[in-house]
Amino acid sequence: MESINALGKKESSVARVYLSDGKGKITVNGRVIKNTFGAETLQYVVTQPLVLLKSTDKYDINANLDGGGVKGQAELSAWEITRALIMIDAESKAALKAEGFVTRDPREVKGKSLASQKHAGDSSSVNDKN
Repeated sequence: MESINALGKKESSVARVYLSDGKGKITVNGRVIKNTFGAETLQYVVTQPLVLLKSTDKYDINANLDGGGVKGQAELSAWEITRALIMIDAESKAALKAEGFVTRDPREVKGKSLASQKHAGDSSSVNDKN
Protein backbone atom coordinates (compact mmCIF):
# COMPACT_ATOMS: atom_id res chain seq x y z
CA MET A 1 0.00 0.00 0.00
CA GLU A 2 1.24 3.46 -0.79
CA SER A 3 1.06 6.26 1.74
CA ILE A 4 -2.39 7.75 2.39
CA ASN A 5 -2.46 11.36 3.49
CA ALA A 6 -5.11 13.50 5.14
CA LEU A 7 -5.00 17.24 5.73
CA GLY A 8 -7.21 19.18 8.10
CA LYS A 9 -7.65 22.29 10.22
CA LYS A 10 -9.21 22.94 13.62
CA GLU A 11 -9.27 26.44 15.05
CA SER A 12 -5.66 27.57 14.48
CA SER A 13 -4.14 24.08 14.24
CA VAL A 14 -3.17 22.42 10.96
CA ALA A 15 -2.37 18.70 10.61
CA ARG A 16 -1.01 16.60 7.79
CA VAL A 17 -1.16 12.87 8.53
CA TYR A 18 0.56 10.23 6.39
CA LEU A 19 -0.53 6.64 7.02
CA SER A 20 1.34 3.67 5.52
CA ASP A 21 1.77 -0.05 6.16
CA GLY A 22 4.07 -0.72 9.07
CA LYS A 23 4.39 -1.89 12.64
CA GLY A 24 2.61 0.81 14.61
CA LYS A 25 5.29 3.51 14.79
CA ILE A 26 3.80 6.98 15.31
CA THR A 27 5.94 10.07 14.76
CA VAL A 28 4.78 13.65 15.21
CA ASN A 29 6.89 16.44 13.71
CA GLY A 30 9.80 14.00 13.36
CA ARG A 31 9.69 12.89 17.01
CA VAL A 32 8.21 9.84 18.71
CA ILE A 33 4.66 10.47 19.96
CA LYS A 34 5.75 10.16 23.61
CA ASN A 35 8.13 13.08 23.18
CA THR A 36 5.56 15.31 21.48
CA PHE A 37 2.52 14.48 23.62
CA GLY A 38 3.95 13.86 27.09
CA ALA A 39 0.63 13.24 28.81
CA GLU A 40 -0.66 9.71 28.36
CA THR A 41 -4.19 11.03 27.93
CA LEU A 42 -3.13 12.97 24.82
CA GLN A 43 -1.34 9.91 23.44
CA TYR A 44 -4.53 7.94 24.04
CA VAL A 45 -6.61 10.57 22.21
CA VAL A 46 -4.35 10.27 19.15
CA THR A 47 -4.45 6.45 19.07
CA GLN A 48 -8.19 5.99 19.84
CA PRO A 49 -9.29 5.38 16.21
CA LEU A 50 -6.56 2.76 15.78
CA VAL A 51 -7.47 1.03 19.05
CA LEU A 52 -11.15 0.95 18.07
CA LEU A 53 -10.37 -0.80 14.76
CA LYS A 54 -7.71 -3.02 16.40
CA SER A 55 -5.10 -1.79 13.91
CA THR A 56 -2.47 -0.27 16.21
CA ASP A 57 0.22 -2.59 14.80
CA LYS A 58 -0.81 -2.40 11.13
CA TYR A 59 0.15 1.15 10.16
CA ASP A 60 2.99 3.60 10.61
CA ILE A 61 1.82 7.18 11.04
CA ASN A 62 3.78 10.34 10.36
CA ALA A 63 2.03 13.56 11.38
CA ASN A 64 3.08 17.14 10.78
CA LEU A 65 1.33 19.54 13.15
CA ASP A 66 1.44 23.31 13.32
CA GLY A 67 -0.28 25.98 15.39
CA GLY A 68 -2.76 25.80 18.22
CA GLY A 69 -2.40 24.12 21.56
CA VAL A 70 -1.29 20.61 22.43
CA LYS A 71 -4.84 19.33 23.11
CA GLY A 72 -6.19 20.76 19.86
CA GLN A 73 -3.31 19.19 17.94
CA ALA A 74 -3.96 15.79 19.55
CA GLU A 75 -7.69 15.91 18.74
CA LEU A 76 -6.99 17.05 15.19
CA SER A 77 -4.46 14.25 14.74
CA ALA A 78 -7.06 11.68 15.81
CA TRP A 79 -9.57 13.17 13.39
CA GLU A 80 -7.12 13.05 10.48
CA ILE A 81 -6.07 9.48 11.34
CA THR A 82 -9.77 8.61 11.23
CA ARG A 83 -10.12 10.18 7.78
CA ALA A 84 -7.09 8.25 6.51
CA LEU A 85 -8.45 4.97 7.92
CA ILE A 86 -11.77 5.58 6.14
CA MET A 87 -9.87 6.15 2.86
CA ILE A 88 -8.25 2.73 3.31
CA ASP A 89 -11.39 0.85 4.40
CA ALA A 90 -14.73 2.57 3.82
CA GLU A 91 -16.56 -0.13 5.81
CA SER A 92 -14.87 1.06 9.02
CA LYS A 93 -16.70 4.40 8.80
CA ALA A 94 -19.80 3.08 10.59
CA ALA A 95 -17.82 1.94 13.63
CA LEU A 96 -15.81 5.17 13.75
CA LYS A 97 -18.93 7.31 13.33
CA ALA A 98 -20.71 5.47 16.16
CA GLU A 99 -17.88 6.50 18.51
CA GLY A 100 -17.94 10.12 17.30
CA PHE A 101 -14.61 10.19 15.46
CA VAL A 102 -16.05 11.25 12.10
CA THR A 103 -17.90 14.30 13.40
CA ARG A 104 -16.08 17.52 12.59
CA ASP A 105 -15.43 20.02 15.38
CA PRO A 106 -17.19 23.17 14.14
CA ARG A 107 -15.15 25.63 16.19
CA GLU A 108 -13.12 28.14 14.20
CA VAL A 109 -11.02 31.16 15.01
CA LYS A 110 -13.24 34.22 15.25
CA GLY A 111 -12.12 37.06 13.01
CA LYS A 112 -11.54 40.55 14.29
CA SER A 113 -14.43 42.95 13.79
CA LEU A 114 -13.94 46.37 12.27
CA ALA A 115 -15.66 48.00 15.24
CA SER A 116 -12.95 46.77 17.61
CA GLN A 117 -10.07 48.10 15.51
CA LYS A 118 -8.74 51.65 15.59
CA HIS A 119 -7.87 53.69 12.52
CA ALA A 120 -4.16 53.90 11.93
CA GLY A 121 -2.93 57.16 13.44
CA ASP A 122 -6.43 58.17 14.60
CA SER A 123 -7.45 58.05 18.25
CA SER A 124 -11.18 57.74 17.50
CA SER A 125 -12.86 54.40 16.89
CA VAL A 126 -14.71 53.41 13.72
CA ASN A 127 -18.13 54.04 15.28
CA ASP A 128 -17.44 57.66 16.34
CA LYS A 129 -19.09 60.22 14.07
CA ASN A 130 -16.98 63.24 15.11
